[in-house]
Amino acid sequence: MTTKGKKLAVLGAGKLGETLISGMLDVGVIARASVIATAKHTERLDALRVKYRIGVTTNNRKAVKGASIILLAVKPQAVQELLEEIRGELTPDQVVISVVASVTTAFLERNLNAPIPVIRAMPNTPCLVRSGMTALCKGVYAEGQQLKEAQRMFDSVGRTLILDEKYMDAVTGLSASGPAFMYIIIESLAEAGVKVGLPRSVATELAAQMTLGSAKMVLETGEHPALLKDIVTTPAGCTIDGILELEEGKLRVTLIKAVVKATQRASELLEN
Repeated sequence: MTTKGKKLAVLGAGKLGETLISGMLDVGVIARASVIATAKHTERLDALRVKYRIGVTTNNRKAVKGASIILLAVKPQAVQELLEEIRGELTPDQVVISVVASVTTAFLERNLNAPIPVIRAMPNTPCLVRSGMTALCKGVYAEGQQLKEAQRMFDSVGRTLILDEKYMDAVTGLSASGPAFMYIIIESLAEAGVKVGLPRSVATELAAQMTLGSAKMVLETGEHPALLKDIVTTPAGCTIDGILELEEGKLRVTLIKAVVKATQRASELLEN
């Protein structure tokens, strides 16, 4: 499976679906003429057609005909109905990639009721700026080469990992929900900057770039975050005073609990 010259059908082009379309088009991993998106509301489709110059339709069965890659991006509660709608149009020559949280490859295969190659992916919204994080795993009928080709698709919009499926709910709780947690942290740091006298725009830029740089330090040095923290924390300096406030406010345990709670919720989405 390669995207070059192949048709991509994005079923359920909401926020995440649009993010992936935008990112893949931006880096040229797929041609505009090869993309078709679906949604329930024509107003939404009109907006996508105008903005990205791609094909659109409300008919999911029509969209998957002739598509080499079918990307499922609907809400978990809608995925079973969607699979029942399209399964009669699919063949083993096509590949279904699901970015639907909580939905397992076994569930997809069972509801497709055919030996269709299935790949489960969990990206996050920073894919929009080519800094996403996506974890992937494959189902019973998908081949290793198909998984690698899917990985290359998501490589175009950030980093990727191939993991065992048992980790996917945890990935959802950490890296898919995590950007929202980080935005709250960045917003709070910017508010702190305003409190100590910085203009809001300056405080926001400082907080955001500092967060970006700190993340790059972790990824590019390979050092443990605790060691990098210790490098910044000089004896009797200002940083240790700030860290003591964070510990007293239980920031560490609060973030851990946030990820645990999001992971638990991810495992329940399909049931609810």
